[in-house]
Amino acid sequence: MKRNIFGILVLVILAGVMIAGFMNSKSDETSSSGENENDSQGAGIVAPDQTGVEAGETAPDFELETLSGETFRLSDLRGKAVFLNFWASWCGPCKKEMPDMQQFHEKHKNDVEVIAVNLTGSEMGVGKVRNYIDKFGYTYPIPLDKKSKVQEMYDVTVVPTTYFIGPDGEVMESKRGPMTYDFMLDMLKKIK
Repeated sequence: MKRNIFGILVLVILAGVMIAGFMNSKSDETSSSGENENDSQGAGIVAPDQTGVEAGETAPDFELETLSGETFRLSDLRGKAVFLNFWASWCGPCKKEMPDMQQFHEKHKNDVEVIAVNLTGSEMGVGKVRNYIDKFGYTYPIPLDKKSKVQEMYDVTVVPTTYFIGPDGEVMESKRGPMTYDFMLDMLKKIK
């Protein structure tokens, strides 16, 4: 009798693990397609009392290796409008905005540079980031902040966070939480 109960208990636990895994993968698919409304605020990663780089300040320059192995320097984009986005693959709100960012990038890449800095220091490794980007076919540059230095430099406390930088290198505005395509269009008009 005890053996039967133990066997049933093991089956129930295994079924629970399988259901939880299935629900997690469905949650990833839903949030990446932008349909999960529960993820609209952003995910906090450090104390929320930090303010970040303020409007009117020059965007701090940095150099990082990209997912494709190239060297990225923010200062190389001087003279162009820039949407500097900070994200992580574990972040539901980030997954929500990325399809809109891709669509915006494809249609407006001659008007603005969309840069998505991955907070690699908070990830389970570069392979997870690569798999996520490849799975959805995102083509904008992905600099890898492996040591969280750029995250600290910009005081990023919530992901996603996006800084809107004018052609002169000045931060015009910032946004915590996911962006929509229409919001990006409005911001492009403001900073161009």
